[in-house]
Amino acid sequence: MKILIADDSRVMRQIVTRTLRQAGFGGHDLVEAADGRQAYDLAVSEKPDLILSDWNMPEMTGIEVLRALRAAGESMPLGFVTSESTDEMKQMAEQAGALFLITKPFTADTFADVLGPILG
Repeated sequence: MKILIADDSRVMRQIVTRTLRQAGFGGHDLVEAADGRQAYDLAVSEKPDLILSDWNMPEMTGIEVLRALRAAGESMPLGFVTSESTDEMKQMAEQAGALFLITKPFTADTFADVLGPILG
């Protein structure tokens, strides 16, 4: 399976990659995006099986990426890995079609619990 990791922090993309491996999902093909526009473009061209997106990114926010993908008819699963998780954000994410919202800091157990049903 292909997983797109979208975060404007290179270090955070590395942490997400490491945590995926620790959670038992190391065998997947990982693609990285450094901003929201790149995340959208890679989602359309690479057709990942799952997108793990930060909320606050330059060019396009994570929620803007999700809304643009849905407007373009793309239905790949997307969830947020973000440092903020207000009730308003959770509601916006859910209404836009996000599968989950994982709050930083996170653990391998969190990834296993949330992503296990999605990635198998």
